[in-house]
Amino acid sequence: MTDIAIIGAGISGLVCAQQLRQAGYSVVVVEKSRGVGGRVATRRLQGTCADHGACYIQPQGELLSRFVEMLCDRHIIELWTDTVDKFHVDSGLRTQKAGLYYVAPAGMSAIAKALTPDLEILFHQRAIALNITPENIWRITLESNQAELTAKAVVVAIPSPQAWDLLAPLEKSILDVGFLDRLGSVQFDPSISVMMGYPANSQPLPNWKALTFVDHADLGWIGFDSSKRLTSEQPHFVLQSSAKLAQAHLETPDLQPVGQYMLAKAAESLALPWLKNPEWMQIHRWRYAFPSLPLNVTCLSANTSPPLVCCGDWCGGNLIAGAMLSGLAAAGEIDHQLDHLLLENLTLTALEAR
Repeated sequence: MTDIAIIGAGISGLVCAQQLRQAGYSVVVVEKSRGVGGRVATRRLQGTCADHGACYIQPQGELLSRFVEMLCDRHIIELWTDTVDKFHVDSGLRTQKAGLYYVAPAGMSAIAKALTPDLEILFHQRAIALNITPENIWRITLESNQAELTAKAVVVAIPSPQAWDLLAPLEKSILDVGFLDRLGSVQFDPSISVMMGYPANSQPLPNWKALTFVDHADLGWIGFDSSKRLTSEQPHFVLQSSAKLAQAHLETPDLQPVGQYMLAKAAESLALPWLKNPEWMQIHRWRYAFPSLPLNVTCLSANTSPPLVCCGDWCGGNLIAGAMLSGLAAAGEIDHQLDHLLLENLTLTALEAR
């Protein structure tokens, strides 16, 4: 039995968990994978690491600016670049100032790990069902050995399509149709991330660190990922597909040919022929990479007793910043429906105390 169960250990769920734990609630986080961060993800490979999810963080707004400052003070992140090139299909490369881009030399997942101290997190545990007991508390059934967790309140901090799959069986008996309709109205663009490394003598190396493909049918973004690392023995990159290409390969079992196709297109567009021949390559498919049709609320409450609140970057749609704001809003909503232990004006106090 815990006060609050949080399903999902992405940025939104972790921020919510820390805020509630600092207020005095008992909190358990349930995470289906082996690590935290969700799409703030880093892959360890070939003696280095590559950020195949969120590749940078930009301080936009007071909340995220303070968070970035806190992470810089702890030497978790550092300034990467203030310039992002753009490749236009018709006119080629253009360089422009694009604000401040910060990265974590140890991998972007270090940002999520900074939010985990003192949290109880159950890894490799997928929530497969929710029900309300006769005592009016939530019972969460976990896939592993059909274990159960009970809680006074639940926060669902996973992509909205996954949240809908989990909650849809509660229609009519517990949840109203309007809530599920709003949850189901959110749309995401998928993405395919290709991580690839090259011989140390590869030439010419690009003079950019990050590049956006504008209106490209197949490609979305490429980052010179090894430029983030303090010591990197070989150049490596992360290449992201367009939503259109990823959508066409949502069910493709073998993505290696897709990755090779993306590399060939990038090599041709950027006049870097050696990009086609990496020494190593790994591919990851994100079904829910970017919220393309988010909700215009910071969190979504089911207005049930006991409380149930959903949150994530799909509330507002601004990836890391949106996820943080949504996690804070969810914590405030849960507190409002329970014991009012939080301050009226939610801040980053709980995070800054870590």
